[in-house]
Amino acid sequence: MTTEPRPPEGDWLGTPYLHFTREGPFGVCRLDRPEARNAMTPAMYFGIKYAVKHVESDPDLAGLLITGTGDLFAPGGDMGGGGADNWMTFGPALGMDALPFDTLRQSAKPVVAAVNGLCQGGGLQIALCADMAVVSERATFRVPELYRGIADTYYSHMLARLIGPVRTRDLMFTGRTLSAQEAHDWGMVARVVPHDDLADAAREVLAQCCRTAPAARTLVKSSLDNYIGLYDRIGMQASLGAPESIEGFMAFKERRSPSWVHPDLRIDGRL
Repeated sequence: MTTEPRPPEGDWLGTPYLHFTREGPFGVCRLDRPEARNAMTPAMYFGIKYAVKHVESDPDLAGLLITGTGDLFAPGGDMGGGGADNWMTFGPALGMDALPFDTLRQSAKPVVAAVNGLCQGGGLQIALCADMAVVSERATFRVPELYRGIADTYYSHMLARLIGPVRTRDLMFTGRTLSAQEAHDWGMVARVVPHDDLADAAREVLAQCCRTAPAARTLVKSSLDNYIGLYDRIGMQASLGAPESIEGFMAFKERRSPSWVHPDLRIDGRL
């Protein structure tokens, strides 16, 4: 498969860091960028969005499984460079329309996230927006956006619906890391399984989802989607280019605390 930069087409998802395979009745999208700990470029985000629509339009495929490689699912957006993904870069391309979250919520065919390890930022949002998240006992979860100067209203809105405002403040204001069991107890993920059983367990869950009646399932999914509702897109988009997010990016890149942190509270390395 070519690694030349080009947009998605067929089973090519537009980036060498995503691999789409056909495994029986399922499409499988694997994040595979270990040299950057699976940090996601805009092309990777868009490739996942494309994969959802690609499966949806293919009569030979019943559902989509999204997973990572090794001990990494997805840590969120790449803040250090896009590697070979130079057909789509951060900046104007990083509009919410290029991201897969709404597409995952609206997919007529079932989507299961098989979370095999580190999962935070945009990676956790993918897991939350999939129909089901089946996670390894080794997986960890975090929402670090406020450390980066990003007013992620998608998270604040969705998490408040899923786990309540008190736990949402705990997760977002502290940037704490949750274990797989904590995420399950809080209602963020559907199943926790032994790490070695993850692939089979996620496929079985996807198979069960795919056996349900499509039209009836879509109505139920629409009802649940309406419950979650919309989020402040304008405010979130505006924050991405604001001074705080620029400082957050520079602090991350320079492995330091952002300037808004009181000198007595700064730590060595990234927050």
